[in-house]
Amino acid sequence: MSSPPRLPADAALPDFGRPEAGWRLRLYMVIFEADTRAGRAFDIVLIWAILASVVVVVLDSVVTIGARFHLAFALAEWAFTVLFTVEYLARLACVRRPWRYATSVFGVIDLLAVLPTWLALFAPELHALIDVRILRLLRIFRVLKMSEYVAEYRALGAALRASRRKIMVFLSFVLMVVLVMGTLMYVVEGAGNGFTSIPIGIYWAVTTMTTVGFGDITPKTDLGRAIASLMMLLGWGILAVPTGIVSAEFTAQRVGARPTTRTCPECLSEGHESTAAFCRDCGARLPPHQRD
Repeated sequence: MSSPPRLPADAALPDFGRPEAGWRLRLYMVIFEADTRAGRAFDIVLIWAILASVVVVVLDSVVTIGARFHLAFALAEWAFTVLFTVEYLARLACVRRPWRYATSVFGVIDLLAVLPTWLALFAPELHALIDVRILRLLRIFRVLKMSEYVAEYRALGAALRASRRKIMVFLSFVLMVVLVMGTLMYVVEGAGNGFTSIPIGIYWAVTTMTTVGFGDITPKTDLGRAIASLMMLLGWGILAVPTGIVSAEFTAQRVGARPTTRTCPECLSEGHESTAAFCRDCGARLPPHQRD
């Protein structure tokens, strides 16, 4: 059974500019596209490398394990750093607008994946300003790179982008509720029961509505407890709203036609559906869709 096609590069990344010919185009098709054997192999290798590098960082943070396998972890860390550095430079080399990629979300994540190790090597004086453990923690950003290679991450990202306006409206409603309820509790309970200001009341409203309930501030009056009960019940319903919004968008994308990384030979526009016969941008006839 063939693996499901990955979403096209422009579904999750800005348009960095596809090179027109030569080795840069071949490298671009391997790194940014996945409808070929080489592209799929590249994705699989990078996913396993990312997971392995994160495992090394996590295990190295355990004192007993880190002390026992310090040399092996250090060599593995440098191997991963060199690998991700070469990958990062290859991405910059094969796009027409490298600065646009470097300043994108994925470009910044790629840089954070390799920067700590190089900083610790070339700027040891940084250790006097910042504990090296903080630099090591930045390596965990490597796990975010997985979203660039797995189709489901991209589909989820597309669903979040499609539902961002609905989520913003929902969050504005939540903010209004916590503001009103926090102010109401400040009036009802007062400073004698711990509600010394409206921001403290808003803090209580947020922890109550999200069902966290730290318990450091609790209502003492009957009216305050009634308001708190209403907030708790309201919190259950509110937590389900954003999940439903994103799930609906995600389902709509899953049942829709899957785009591929097919590229128009005339205008180099990509992301055409597998059944498309003509380019959606320039109208040129597309070559038959083939997967190796």
